[in-house]
Amino acid sequence: MEFTKTPGWMDWYTGPSKPRFVLPAGAVDAHCHVFGPGAEFPFAPERKYTPCDASKAQLFALRDHLGFAKNVVVQATCHGSDNSAMVDALKASNGRARGVATVKRSISDAEIQAMHDAGVRGVRFNFVKRLVDFTPKDELLEIATRIHKWGWHVVIYFEAVDLPELWDFFTALPTTVVVDHMGRPDVALPVDGPQFALFEKFMREHTNVWSKVTCPERLSVTGPKALNGEQNAYQDVVPFAKRIVEQFPDRVLWGTDWPHPNLKDHMPDDGLLVDFIPHIAPTAELQKKLLVDNPNRLYWPEEQ
Repeated sequence: MEFTKTPGWMDWYTGPSKPRFVLPAGAVDAHCHVFGPGAEFPFAPERKYTPCDASKAQLFALRDHLGFAKNVVVQATCHGSDNSAMVDALKASNGRARGVATVKRSISDAEIQAMHDAGVRGVRFNFVKRLVDFTPKDELLEIATRIHKWGWHVVIYFEAVDLPELWDFFTALPTTVVVDHMGRPDVALPVDGPQFALFEKFMREHTNVWSKVTCPERLSVTGPKALNGEQNAYQDVVPFAKRIVEQFPDRVLWGTDWPHPNLKDHMPDDGLLVDFIPHIAPTAELQKKLLVDNPNRLYWPEEQ
């Protein structure tokens, strides 16, 4: 099928720089996506956006260029609950990728098992209203309870202002829970203010909750941007991410978010995004936990 990109869509950055920060051996890009290609894996009719193509081969080339050993491929909302493109990438990775799927209540045990065999280890629940239509919480809880039998976890995507109303649901989930992008805090607010304190409380009181300290390019208000060799990008995000890494060193993950869907302001150089890591994980020990130990424990436990 032929697809026309959403007007104003920003394509991913070609020719990213080689990071100055050398990743530790076995590092995992624990949050990235594949889009299509649309001709092979059509985008979902109910999607809220139509992206550019971003193939598995292009993802794996970026992995190798940046110095990662593995990927965690998260189902993109533009593909809805058809996980074919993501699963295809896992199967082509020679065991070097795991996946997070989007599923409906109607999924069969046989379908869950087939995805497990391909490398899927979690499901994603999206609460960002501009990206998805609302799914009833009882349906999500039923899905979480079913996938728990396979040892899968739940990834949740929400915005900080919505945490109070989602708190009871999130804390009822029976699985490990991984929060995308620190729950999208407003970094124009103080790091020690009530909004971020609530997120810290959420992690502190619920030891099954992990966080991705990802997407500074989405959260930053004042920058500077990860472009043109900038080694101190997104300084306004650093205090937030660093605080989570230092408080919860065994429950944090990091990923590129390539190919960066729905960015409106700029498209970052992925090499410079990697150079952001030592700002938020300043020691070799913290870097190894963030990039190697934690993602491997969650996604490749059989190799531990």
